[in-house]
Amino acid sequence: MSAEQLYIDPEACIDCAACMWECPVGAIHDEFDLPAHLEDYKEINAEYFIDNPLEVRDPMRTARRQLPEQRPQLRVAVVGSGPSGCYAVDQLSSITGVEVTLIDKLPTPYGLARSGVAPDHLATKGIAKMFAKIIRRPNVRCLFNIHVGTDITMAELRETHHAVILATGADADRKLGIDGEGLAGSYSAREFVAWYNGHPDHAGLEPDLSAERVVIIGNGNVALDAARLLVAEPDALRASDMADHAVAALSTSAVREVVVVARRGVADAAYSASEFAALCQLDGVDVVAHPDEIGEDVTADAVAQSFTGRRKLELARTLPPPETSASTRRIVFRYGLTPESIGGEDRVESVTFRRTGAEDDSGLETLVTGLVLRAIGYRSSPMPEVPFDDIAGTIAHDEGRIVAGPGIYCVGWAKRGPTGVIGTNQVCAAETTEKLLDDFRDGKLPEPAQEPTHVDDLLAERGTAVVRHHEWLTIDAAELKRGQDVQRPRVKFVSVDDLLGTLGAPL
Repeated sequence: MSAEQLYIDPEACIDCAACMWECPVGAIHDEFDLPAHLEDYKEINAEYFIDNPLEVRDPMRTARRQLPEQRPQLRVAVVGSGPSGCYAVDQLSSITGVEVTLIDKLPTPYGLARSGVAPDHLATKGIAKMFAKIIRRPNVRCLFNIHVGTDITMAELRETHHAVILATGADADRKLGIDGEGLAGSYSAREFVAWYNGHPDHAGLEPDLSAERVVIIGNGNVALDAARLLVAEPDALRASDMADHAVAALSTSAVREVVVVARRGVADAAYSASEFAALCQLDGVDVVAHPDEIGEDVTADAVAQSFTGRRKLELARTLPPPETSASTRRIVFRYGLTPESIGGEDRVESVTFRRTGAEDDSGLETLVTGLVLRAIGYRSSPMPEVPFDDIAGTIAHDEGRIVAGPGIYCVGWAKRGPTGVIGTNQVCAAETTEKLLDDFRDGKLPEPAQEPTHVDDLLAERGTAVVRHHEWLTIDAAELKRGQDVQRPRVKFVSVDDLLGTLGAPL
């Protein structure tokens, strides 16, 4: 999964349509039945294989994996129910004799598939339907609303399982390290995304949307999602599963311009070409760029050798300059600007940038704004009893084996950092679970000292409100019903109290 999107070689395709019907997010179409707004992708898809010829490799081993005869039972706890955790559960629970305990600190599963994917990308959120099939398997038990390190310790999990896999994601942010970064009105894109998606930890964010301009520092796909939603029409917001409080705030927002600023040039842009192309097709929104920042100087050797770099450059060159903008709403792309400082007394009033590489003050430019979103990347937070690589911002590991010793593993962003798409986690989970199974076969994972119910007993003694699978289904049904009542896909509960209140659980 090294490509930024899925490509299908038109020469190798046998037109069986199996991938089209099996794709959980409806991303694959017959070339003769492409929606109008995707027509360009037929040529893009074919062009990709000119630079990246399809390699025919020996088929992967497809024999069903089995536990050794002398050790027919394996118990694994997976901490974190986002895409990486669900893929790990899938890999393990498909093996006879394996029992999986899936744990999440929220009362709801699916992690960023629920609270990170843009709410108007409903097809992508459809991946949750596949995860739902995985977590309802009879050899999977769910313990949600459980915070490992607070409600239960790693040591207690290890007493009751042969192994523990940490799929805890990246719940913190990289820092700019500039003056004014901590001012009111300066948020990470992670916080903003969690706010509009109704994550309980960030539902009360209340970003100030009273200024006409928002500045986003960084230009990955998360930045593009935030920019799109900041200038979206209210009807588009209501057609999504965006949290009610965010729909209300954005529908009455004064924001008319979002400036997306990156330190490097177009070819090095962190966004994917497909997301950039989709953004450029927004109705009623002008997407513009400064021609002098998309000059020939960015067509370096690396660009000439990169399909995605060339594609991004071609797309950027189609953008009109800002002075031709006629719409009342627009997104402005800026390149080659490094943030110098965020200005303001008690809250954000401006951002000053320096032309990347410039040494004197002639390269300075200040943008007036009341809201800054820092979209420069996520990082994981340290966990008790787990070694941490502070430089990488991930759990310290060797190909998924945590260096603390046998029996602890990691997957997803906690393992490799915030890179890749949802499907990347499947490959990542396969690597880690194979290491775990190898260790189990080699006798490196001792038998648990306690039965699995010991965890349940400990949680009951501590008065922890455990949300089990059937209770999550009750929450899910209630949210869908709330959406149905107002002709929306879903209306989320955005606090833990409200989520548990749906079950009549003690608060």
